[in-house]
Amino acid sequence: MQHCRMTTTLPLSKRGSLTLPPELRRKMGLDKLRNPLVLVEERDGGLFLQPAVAVPVRDLSKSKIKAWIARDEADMAKFNATKKKS
Repeated sequence: MQHCRMTTTLPLSKRGSLTLPPELRRKMGLDKLRNPLVLVEERDGGLFLQPAVAVPVRDLSKSKIKAWIARDEADMAKFNATKKKS
């Protein structure tokens, strides 16, 4: 996926909803999905959005799940080590 270099101001509804402009939805490929999802991460005081896909766990191989768990545990160990140093 190419990085979009679009900056825009979006209104936030009282319920916290945002509406992404059609141009941005097209660039992210969200317009082609039946039930588009967006992963939102808080990073350095801002929000990072990227397209996401929901896949039933039953459709994933056990080796893939184990690899993800191992990666997450390694990331958490690094995070905890950094946190203890501060």
